[in-house]
Amino acid sequence: MILPRFRQQAVQAMEKARSQLHLDESYKLLEQITHYQDSPSCKEKHQCSLIDAKDTFSANYQQEPGVQGPLKVGNSLVDAFTLQYYEGFPMDQVAWGGIHTDRQWKVLSKLKNGYQDSLFTSPTVARNVAAPLVKYIDKVLVADRVSAPKVTVLVGHDSNIASLLTALDFKPYQLHDQYERTPIGGQLVFQRWHDGNANRDLMKIEYVYQSARQLRNAEALTLKSPAQRVTLELKGCPVDANGFCPLDKFDNVMNTAAK
Repeated sequence: MILPRFRQQAVQAMEKARSQLHLDESYKLLEQITHYQDSPSCKEKHQCSLIDAKDTFSANYQQEPGVQGPLKVGNSLVDAFTLQYYEGFPMDQVAWGGIHTDRQWKVLSKLKNGYQDSLFTSPTVARNVAAPLVKYIDKVLVADRVSAPKVTVLVGHDSNIASLLTALDFKPYQLHDQYERTPIGGQLVFQRWHDGNANRDLMKIEYVYQSARQLRNAEALTLKSPAQRVTLELKGCPVDANGFCPLDKFDNVMNTAAK
């Protein structure tokens, strides 16, 4: 039966990914900011340590995976703090005034990034979760490219981007001027290009996003103050010095992933 086998493999993959994370410092800081010792979880349920508590993962075929435990608590709280920051709350109201330094943001953001890494970036889970999206992108950019619209926009969640990046086997990347790996409002942009001089078709993939400062200040994006851009690279489609890879190699990557 595919369902029990997938569920077991997916949970094992998520547990393995979680075991490779080092989050003790992040949990200690979160407990300090939230006064976790005074929380109902501690006083009523006697669960007073995020470090000592255990995560329980769940997975069902063709559904988004889940987790119960400190990782979910940490992700939810840090997500709320991050949105407070982006929405322009005075700093003494962001996380009750408990975040004072850039380093503290980086330490806390490990919980959000770790949540995504555990749930959505193991190959077993990512290929399952991202399968419909991969097939659609393959249809638009490869199979039906001649008749497809010039521009196609898909709207989703950060988990969609996280699973897609793994399903297509992108190389690791770093977004400058951001604490998050998949910040709110970010875009994964696939661009088809044609080199007239060499008569060859090319693909360029970029992560387009706003910096933490741009989001907090609600800065209008203009040519003089543009969005941030980071070129991404597929392991199966190496890029040149300008960030382009041959379209035929991109097609091979998509065809393989969409099977």
